[in-house]
Amino acid sequence: MITPKKPPLKETVGAQYICFNTTTEDGDWTKTFEENVEKTETVKSVKVTENGESTPVHASGKVYDTDETISGVDIEVENVAFVAETLAKMRGDIVDAGGLVLSGGKSIRPYFAYGKVVIMRGGKVRYEWYPKCKLAENSDNANTSEEKFSEQTDTVTIKAYPFNENKNIKAMVDSTMSSFPTGLTEEKFFAKPILTKEDLKTATGVGG
Repeated sequence: MITPKKPPLKETVGAQYICFNTTTEDGDWTKTFEENVEKTETVKSVKVTENGESTPVHASGKVYDTDETISGVDIEVENVAFVAETLAKMRGDIVDAGGLVLSGGKSIRPYFAYGKVVIMRGGKVRYEWYPKCKLAENSDNANTSEEKFSEQTDTVTIKAYPFNENKNIKAMVDSTMSSFPTGLTEEKFFAKPILTKEDLKTATGVGG
């Protein structure tokens, strides 16, 4: 039986969400997060690249199987603007009470969860959480002003790591799938980082 399918086209990237992790005293990642989730609608583009390797398993003189390993994901985000305090925290900068920011030293960069929205045609959406992330690098470019306005964007590169025993890196829901939770909204999904199916049930109000 042949069933025709017509998946919706991606239309635009939506908001991004950042929630810092409550790490241990040694700076290790935990499954708990700060209460505040920051939402910004400044994203121009997001490029996600999986990093991994493929290892063939040989038996009886031929390739029996292939072991696929994903070590992490690089998320390159281009923004028209970025919250200065958030970027300083992501970088592990020292912010003095008097306003002085000391940056570029041997500070430890904290873990945070990164979330993003993909909007598709027909009102369909994809919500994604990357629960275990660190800032890899960021650009800060400034050009002289001209007669005609031109956008001056900054790019941050975020490294996302596996966060559970199964080495999962992303927690996602897609409204084009029949399993998409009834009543789930963007606000509910991004109220706090989601790591498990129990977290998703709590977000939809079904219970833990």
